[in-house]
Amino acid sequence: MSWQGFGSGEVDTVLENWGHPELADKYIKQQKTAVDAGQTGNTGVIGWYVPPWMAKQYPDITDSKNLNKYADLFKTSESGGQGQLLDGDPSFVTNDAALVKNLGLNFKVVYAGSEPALIQAFRQAEQNKTPLIGYFYEPQWFIAEVPLVKVNLPAHTPGCDADAAKVACDYPKYELNKVVSTKFANSGSPAYSLVKRFTWTNQDQDTVAGYIAKDNMSPDSAAQKWIDANSDKVAAWLK
Repeated sequence: MSWQGFGSGEVDTVLENWGHPELADKYIKQQKTAVDAGQTGNTGVIGWYVPPWMAKQYPDITDSKNLNKYADLFKTSESGGQGQLLDGDPSFVTNDAALVKNLGLNFKVVYAGSEPALIQAFRQAEQNKTPLIGYFYEPQWFIAEVPLVKVNLPAHTPGCDADAAKVACDYPKYELNKVVSTKFANSGSPAYSLVKRFTWTNQDQDTVAGYIAKDNMSPDSAAQKWIDANSDKVAAWLK
């Protein structure tokens, strides 16, 4: 686990931390082997999405209260007489089965098997104008290719998901932050100053990830392409 590496010297920086208040309490507040290095500028969003064509043709489908009237559209051989809600890898930790039950939705969670399979399902649904609703997240490079539209579940409030079996609210949004080892923060290294100043947007991240995942660029080449197009942002990190 990367947080354990802060104390051992194996890890200097985690550039994208998704919440984990229990780890922050242990390693930042108690052990003091890590420090918060500020926000990345990214907002982490998890939830249910539909392809753009569906949101355009059925505008009210983005409100979960209306999903049952569309359940028949989403039926597949795997979902039986219910609508299919497509998830990715079964190892992903989601609230989806509980949400379907607790919101009284006529849907069944079906697993694509992996993130690439989930992406391909959404890609084909948009290309072929076939119905699909599924679990997805941002930032994620695929959003730059197919701008999936989020379905609004009942608003998240503090503690609404404390009991996994009873959850009936949307996933929380995460203001993503950077965490560094205390040793690195106190090192005087200019690299720490760069990490502290580094910020960008979901769109920036999706663009670079798309260069790598879709365009088969090397990480170094993808980074250089983005840097060349965003020299003002980079200059602010280096000042």
